[in-house]
Formats: sequence, structure tokens, C-alpha cells
Amino acid sequence: MADFFSNLLKIIEYNPDSPMLFNSGFFLYFFLACLVFYQIFFKNTKARSIYLMIFSLYFYYKSSGIFFYLLILSSIIDFIAGKKIAAETSQVKRKFFLILSILTNFGILGYFKYTNFFFDTLNSVGLAHLDMAEIFLPVGISFFTFQSLSYSIDIYRGVLKPEEKFTDFLFFVSFFPQLVAGPIVRAKDFLPQIHQNLEIRDIDISKAVFLIAAGLFKKAVIADYISINFIDRVFEMPLRYTGVENLMALYGYALQIYCDFSGYSDMAIGLALLLGFRLPINFDSPYQSGSITEFWRRWHISLSSWLKDYLYISLGGNRKGKIKQYRNLMLTMLLGGLWHGANWKFVIWGGIHGFALAVEKFLKILKLVAKNKFTKILGVFITFHIVCLCWIFFRASDFQTGFEMISQIFNAFHAGVFLQFISGYTAVFILMIVGFILHFLPKSSEEYTQKVVAKMPAFVHALIIVFVIWLVIQVKSSDIQPFIYFQF
Repeated sequence: MADFFSNLLKIIEYNPDSPMLFNSGFFLYFFLACLVFYQIFFKNTKARSIYLMIFSLYFYYKSSGIFFYLLILSSIIDFIAGKKIAAETSQVKRKFFLILSILTNFGILGYFKYTNFFFDTLNSVGLAHLDMAEIFLPVGISFFTFQSLSYSIDIYRGVLKPEEKFTDFLFFVSFFPQLVAGPIVRAKDFLPQIHQNLEIRDIDISKAVFLIAAGLFKKAVIADYISINFIDRVFEMPLRYTGVENLMALYGYALQIYCDFSGYSDMAIGLALLLGFRLPINFDSPYQSGSITEFWRRWHISLSSWLKDYLYISLGGNRKGKIKQYRNLMLTMLLGGLWHGANWKFVIWGGIHGFALAVEKFLKILKLVAKNKFTKILGVFITFHIVCLCWIFFRASDFQTGFEMISQIFNAFHAGVFLQFISGYTAVFILMIVGFILHFLPKSSEEYTQKVVAKMPAFVHALIIVFVIWLVIQVKSSDIQPFIYFQF
């Protein structure tokens, strides 16, 4: 009996070597347990919020250990700040509590994510000789700090009233389906749902099944397989491979990061639907974009809209002339790049996107692309390759590796190797083809598939999930692969 409880404790406590992931076996049991008892509290809004809040906090504990206290601390300060901002009549005091909220969230984010980046930058330019600090980066810290911060800003702007109960607010911040990798949900979109009598319709269940199955397939079948069996090898040592193989790895990474991140978002939205909550769409076939501007309307929509509403517009947006608009675009994307990671390569990644956005505004690319089908197709081709160029610096371990990859593509292409690549990496090639075909299918195809799934009986829904899980087991490596955006 003692051994039983000892083993049980090992399972339920946080394990830094095996954090909870959507694509892990433990999460399946966790979510099933959540659903079973959820029926008891579903009709009572107060009990429902507290129940899901407890499950959400445990989920974050299993993902980041004791650092779940940061989420609670941030929530306490933003909850109090929101109350004070709404209650105060003095503009000075309202600004004080807004600044308190901003400094708290950016202070937490800055310490855990950017301390060593700051030390390393000072060391590299010879201004200091600082030892790197041993700091653990809590999973999803960039997401929940932005989510909580938007609450304070919206109250200050007068577009949102403060939440009355702290438990409801903490539930909003900690809601586990989207907690660690988005979508970044706005308080004005989520808090009203907490107080509503939720309804889970049959069509919601079928849509959730479709999204969970699609997300799991994209992540665990396509993204993980092509990454482990080809992409990681090339990005580790690009000089060992020809330009053809480097280019295929680059195209593969473009597909991998999309399938990995959108797969998480699909599962998050689907899981939330099964609980009666609606989360915003986070991806809309981004590689179908005819311009970089359109790309950012389709890629990581919750982040790009957050940056637009709370950073770009706050800087002045396009209200103060073209030059300042270009400056604001660059600053927004540079900081957006830095949000992704504490490394100069992410800043460069964001800078290239910012520069492309400014050039598009200057040349009025959106109007040119919209002229006819040919310009649209040309725009999609050019945009995809600009995005791929940026992905090199996003994925490569350092600038040297990134430039080596570019050099191989342009100076050592060897087109004849393409057939060898297909024969040597047949499964990878097939999955890449399947992934891109599914991505470039018209939206009507996805809507039609969802309607077909909606007409299926419940046992067929279960069979779909079982089949996808079986498929995952067939192709997965020995280790469960974490989602790419967990590191951000």
C-alpha cells in the first residue's frame, strides 16, 4: 500500500523532466477526470468557475511546478489595480495603478525571460563580465502576462468594467486549455462567458472533436515526425547537406512550426468548446497570404492583434504621418520579435517583418495584390519565401548557422539531389506534401468537413479520436515532443 501511494504521488506531482502536455497520456486522464465531475458543477456559475480554476492551477503546477505562484501573484495585482483604476476619479491615481500593473507584468516577464539576455548583451559588448544566472523560465509566462495586462489596460481605456470576484478573474487568467501557448484571450471576450448559463450543443461537440483530432494530427504526426527525422538534422549542421536539402528543411520548418503551433491552438479551442467556452481563432491558413500584412492578420492572430491594439496604436499607429507609421511598425515588430525569445536572432526576425510591413505600406502592395488572380498568386509566392527567409533566423541556433544555410541554398544547390532526397526521406516528403495540400485547400473544404463530422454519431467521434491517437503512436518517437511555443 505504501508503494501504491508513493507511486501515485510521483504521478500527480510536478516532474521537471516530464511536464504536462496536451499530447501526453497523463493529460488525457486529467481532462477525462475534469469532464466527469464537471457535469456536477456545470449549471452553477460560481461552482463551475472555482472547479475549473482549481483544475487550471493544477495543470499549470504540472507544467511549471512551484512557479504557478507567479500566475497567482500577477492576477492578484492586476485584479486590485483594475478595481482601483475603475474607482479612482483622479487621472494621476488611475495612471499610477495602470503603471503598477504594467511594471508588475513586465517585471515578472523581464526577470525570468530577459535577465540572462541582458547580462549576455553587456558581456558581449565589453561593458561587464557577469555570470549567467540560473533562472527557470516558467512555461507560458509570455502568454498569461499579456492576457492579464490587457485587462488593466482595457479598464483604463473604459472599454471594460472590473471583475467583481477574484476567483472569476483568476479563472480567466489560468484557464488551462489556452494557458501556456495561447490564444491570448481578452478579458472582454472571456469574462462575460463566466457569468452566462453555458450550453454545449451537439454541433459544438462535433466541432471540438474535429479540432482536437486535426490539432493532434498536425502536431504529433506531421510536425514531430518531419522535425525529428529530417529538419533538426539539417538545421544542426547545414554544411553537411546540399542546397536542395537545406531548402527542403526550410520548407519543412515552415510547415512544422505552423502545424505545431496551430495544432496547439486547435486543441485548445476544441477542449474549451467541450467545457462550453469559446476561444478566438488563432490561425487562418497564413501561407495563403498575398502580403506580409495579410500574413500577420492570419498568423498568431491573438498576438498580432494584441500588439496592434496595445503597442502599435499606443505608439501612434498611422495617425502622425507616414514616417512615424513606418517607425511604429518597426518598433512593434522588433518588440514582437523580442517577445518570442531572449535572443538577438528573434529581434532580427521581427525586424525583417517590420521592414517588410513598412515597404508594403510605402508601395501599397495590398492594392497591387488584389488586382487579379495572377498578382494574388505571385503575392502568395513572394510572401511565403519572405516568411521562410525569416524562419531561418527564427529556427537556427545562431546567426552563423543561419547564414550557412542561406549560403548552401544559393551556392551549393545541386538540383539533382532532389530525387535522392525523395527516395531517402520518402515519409518526410509525403507528410510535407500532405501538410501543404491541407493548408492550401480552400476554407470551404474545412467547413464542409466539419459539417460532415457534425452529422456523425457520437461513437464515430470517439473512433476518430482513437484512430488519430493510434496514428500518433505509430509515428511518434520515444520521447513526447514539447510544443515549440512553450519556450516563449
